Amino acid sequence: MKKLYFAAENRYDNGMEYERCGRSGVLLPKVSLGFWHNFGSVDPYERSREITHYAFDHGITHFDLANNYGPVYGSAEETMGRLMDEDFRPYRDELFISSKAGYDMWPGPYGEWGSRKYLMASLDQSLKRMKIDYVDLFYSHRYDPDTPLEETLQALVDIVRQGKALYVGISNWPLEPLKFGYDYLKAHDVPLLIYQGRLNMLDRQPQETGITDFCAEKGVGFIAFSPLAQGLLTDRYLNGIPEGSRMSKGKFLKEEMLTPELLAKLRLYNEIAVRRGETLAEMALAWILHQKAVTSVLVGASSTAQLEKNLKSVSAAPFEELL
Repeated sequence: MKKLYFAAENRYDNGMEYERCGRSGVLLPKVSLGFWHNFGSVDPYERSREITHYAFDHGITHFDLANNYGPVYGSAEETMGRLMDEDFRPYRDELFISSKAGYDMWPGPYGEWGSRKYLMASLDQSLKRMKIDYVDLFYSHRYDPDTPLEETLQALVDIVRQGKALYVGISNWPLEPLKFGYDYLKAHDVPLLIYQGRLNMLDRQPQETGITDFCAEKGVGFIAFSPLAQGLLTDRYLNGIPEGSRMSKGKFLKEEMLTPELLAKLRLYNEIAVRRGETLAEMALAWILHQKAVTSVLVGASSTAQLEKNLKSVSAAPFEELL
């Protein structure tokens, strides 16, 4: 018989810190748990369950999902639904659950991008998979250059008014459409809560394109994904490409990416981390948390031990980059 889960009584006194999300009433944990990898149907459910328990017991209240997270598509949300049924239903009001739609989800012309039909159908499916009545946050997952922005944004407004999401966010939109989206949502009394973008020490596009400056100016939160650059900002590749690593499989990371110049930079970053008494990964997460406009950083985890290490970034000191 499966052991019943009771959340740790000290979960809010266990080292987690919370940051206000822009100009809103929402406080997010500095470290949030992403379900992009390790929570799909190809992954052991009990391991996913153990990681999620550990996260909540250590103050992580924000679980970030999307319609096509898995693999297979939808299976991460199905895992969330099983977790709700078995463990988290009594704690639903303590959780901040997000999902997204924008990328490929089902065949045909209405299974991706930013149409009203796709966004609304996708969220209805997500709610059924996660076995919840609403999400706390629903994102447009990517910019659609062909659908009128007004259609995408009005769908977000109506989703909130229908009670299917409490807040809305934007992910992976360029700056000018983001500005338009901010103004549209504000004019329709559904303010933009947060922007989700890729930000790490090797990829600073949101800073270089003015997105983080815009978020800071307008009181929009920013949450960073891919904070460790798919594992490059860990000690995994400091001495080459280990067998079985993500780069050796060549799906998200290609071997040709690990140039001599990049390797030299990673080793220098690692030397700085060692001097700080941290791992490279801990320092990379801490760097993000001290950037302008950043509310939270999304981490994945394949074990509780990995998540435990990542949580050390919450209390890490800022550092001056010398490169």
